[in-house]
Amino acid sequence: MTDWWNQKPLAELDARQWEALCDGCARCCLHKLEDEDDGEVFYTRVRCRYLDEQTCRCSDYPNRSVLVENCIRLDASSVGSLEWLPVTCAYRLRAQGLPLAAWHPLVSGDPDSVHRA
Repeated sequence: MTDWWNQKPLAELDARQWEALCDGCARCCLHKLEDEDDGEVFYTRVRCRYLDEQTCRCSDYPNRSVLVENCIRLDASSVGSLEWLPVTCAYRLRAQGLPLAAWHPLVSGDPDSVHRA
């Protein structure tokens, strides 16, 4: 199966596939504010101290939940209900049964395509 990311349900992905699905946008690692009146979420420019700005990845990923008490751990059961995930988030798209964007590294074959998009 060449495009497993469009075929397999999120719950059936192994750990390697789950991590490969992440496009590296790093929005999960930005502090967010929610409007109390309408629930709209705003992304700040404040990032987790473990977010590597060059790679857009956690610099201590295996220990992130220990190091950061409120670190968000995405899983197949939660991504469909997290409204703050960007509409382009691969996890959100797949939870909705939609295909990945053409700039996603799995589709383009280029790990930097997400940053050019």
